Amino acid sequence: AGPASSSPASPVAMFKVEFVLQLDEATQVPLTLECHPEWAPKGAARFRELVESGYYNGCRFHRVVPNFMAQVGICGDPVLYSQWASKRIDDDAAKTSNARGTVTFATSGPNARTCQVFFNLVDNSFLDDQGFSPFARVLADGMEVVDKIYGGDGEGGPQGRGPE
Repeated sequence: AGPASSSPASPVAMFKVEFVLQLDEATQVPLTLECHPEWAPKGAARFRELVESGYYNGCRFHRVVPNFMAQVGICGDPVLYSQWASKRIDDDAAKTSNARGTVTFATSGPNARTCQVFFNLVDNSFLDDQGFSPFARVLADGMEVVDKIYGGDGEGGPQGRGPE
């Protein structure tokens, strides 16, 4: 997934980012995010920095947990990843809920957001008081696209009965 463009705006104004997702070998689909600095100023500013630096170009969704979230942000360029993965930003207070279709930074603890973000696949409002502050939302019918992201190799317990 990589952004095709971002609309220029002041750091405090709402801005949009269009990603082009490669769902399979033949299918590319647009996905537009509407970023809201008033929801999470530090998170939105970091996301803008990452997008403008080209960080997400070629990134793949690396973690999909059904009925929870889809995560992206481990850059394929190890040098670029190491530059951003160590640049932590402080938490923003959650001003909007982690509803289906919102986007927030993943974190390893308080004030530890860096470059990985996730898309809420369902209402995850239980995250609101845990340091997960949404900074964007998916526009239009974009969640239909997000729902198609392959999650067969993601995290979670084994499914099924196992080998016979």
